[in-house]
Amino acid sequence: MSWDQKVLIVDDEVDILRLLKTVLVKEGIDQVYTASTAADGWSQFQDTQPDLVILDIMLPDGEGYDVCKQIRNVSNVPIFFLSAKTEEIDKILGFAIGGDDYITKPFSPKEVAYRIKARFRRPEVTQVQESQPRIIKAGPFELNEEKIEIRKNGEVVELKPKELGLLTHLLKHPNQIISKESLVERVWGEEFFGFDNTVMVHIRRLREKIEEDPSNPRYLVTVKGLGYKLAIEDE
Repeated sequence: MSWDQKVLIVDDEVDILRLLKTVLVKEGIDQVYTASTAADGWSQFQDTQPDLVILDIMLPDGEGYDVCKQIRNVSNVPIFFLSAKTEEIDKILGFAIGGDDYITKPFSPKEVAYRIKARFRRPEVTQVQESQPRIIKAGPFELNEEKIEIRKNGEVVELKPKELGLLTHLLKHPNQIISKESLVERVWGEEFFGFDNTVMVHIRRLREKIEEDPSNPRYLVTVKGLGYKLAIEDE
């Protein structure tokens, strides 16, 4: 069976690009385009208008997350993330910014092809979900795990991927001290170096979005020498 749909693969590993393209063509998906950088991926997307995009998260000039956000500004095309990161928080971030699937490395190229074809066979009409999304509440905060959306006092808090990862982890552990090392492992991956200043910068940005007075935080507090916690008073 031959497929009319076009697929764009963005990954900086040449071997993965070649392997996926070869397998997809064998499976009848012969309109396959490739890119190895975030900039080229976005350019190729605009030029080719693909029906599905496979995005590596770590790219030489940025993150697949950023390319996903660019695409989501103009299109609802299915996006599959491809990553060596296997932590739950990485998958949450991928889905939070608009991903439709998350494939971890190493992977079976044939399975990827089957996932793509299954997506192409799926009707465009979205069915109403019967079950209620899981909601986690802590003080004025509310995490919708289906939408991967955080609200404060009913208002959506606009967060970047890493900020969303940090606040999600803290929300799931209210009033617990979380070390910087633990936050880094969950949000950046355990191999990330030079994290100390990076975490502080992201915590500061988070405070600017959730605190009335970021310089004197009420919720996202620092526990000197130990880490951070989301302080939630008993109601």
